[in-house]
Amino acid sequence: MFEGVLPAIITPFRRNSAMDVDLEGLRSNIEFLIGQGVHGIVPCGSTGESATLSFEEHDRVISETIDVVNGRVPVLAGTGSNNTAEAVALTKNAKELGADGVLVISPYYNKPNRSGLVKHYTILADLDIPVVMYNVPGRTGQNLLPDMVIELASHPNIVGIKEASGDIGQVSRIIEGTLDEDFLVISGDDAITLPMLAMGGAGVISVAANVEPGRMVSLFEYFCDGDLEMALDIHYELSPLFRAMFIDTNPIPVKKAVELRGMAAGPVRLPLDELDAQKTHALKEVLDLYD
Repeated sequence: MFEGVLPAIITPFRRNSAMDVDLEGLRSNIEFLIGQGVHGIVPCGSTGESATLSFEEHDRVISETIDVVNGRVPVLAGTGSNNTAEAVALTKNAKELGADGVLVISPYYNKPNRSGLVKHYTILADLDIPVVMYNVPGRTGQNLLPDMVIELASHPNIVGIKEASGDIGQVSRIIEGTLDEDFLVISGDDAITLPMLAMGGAGVISVAANVEPGRMVSLFEYFCDGDLEMALDIHYELSPLFRAMFIDTNPIPVKKAVELRGMAAGPVRLPLDELDAQKTHALKEVLDLYD
């Protein structure tokens, strides 16, 4: 269900004093992405600034996403938290709203022990909705090690992992250890999508696809068709964009890029701040490569 290119969508905000969620802009952005052939939509992840959304806003963004998608592609809703009870509440709400699955970041700040992590994910999976784990040590301060991921993959509702450790050897070990399971290993880093696909990865939950969805879809589809030369050409064509998306903390650059493309974006919420003038100029130069 969650194979291919799934943009981790931004949450557009209005440039008013309250920085309200721009629901009309959200719908317009999603229509654009679906029109470009993406294979799924991921609202309320790190790129969607979930950490600064209220519970009400979180549910509203998921609800609006499901409504505009209208079954055309799967919706994988971010429902993670460093508080298991909060993650349970968010996951239950996403299930009731009709999400096809949930993306759950490993608990940040707490640095739970192994048994705590296993219980955290098991409790969420027991809510009877497909769960994709999310490993991003750079944000959580803790790595989901392959042996634990392989153990959790045996749960029928834990269907995959978004892997953003940057460790290709770790990715390989997870894929090797879950070959007998119905389990997806999805890239969480645009720059290593192609090598992960070559090892048996299922696709990418992508930041860059907010900006260049058509090219990201082409990369995936060329690979699936066995045209590795074209897939590699697109990988290198997109590499400057992959780097540009991280010239500052995500999603600061991608929101600015989306805004520069004339789509709904608005500001980032504090404690993140706007992209400075020098980096904005550098970002414009990269975007010019694709225009």
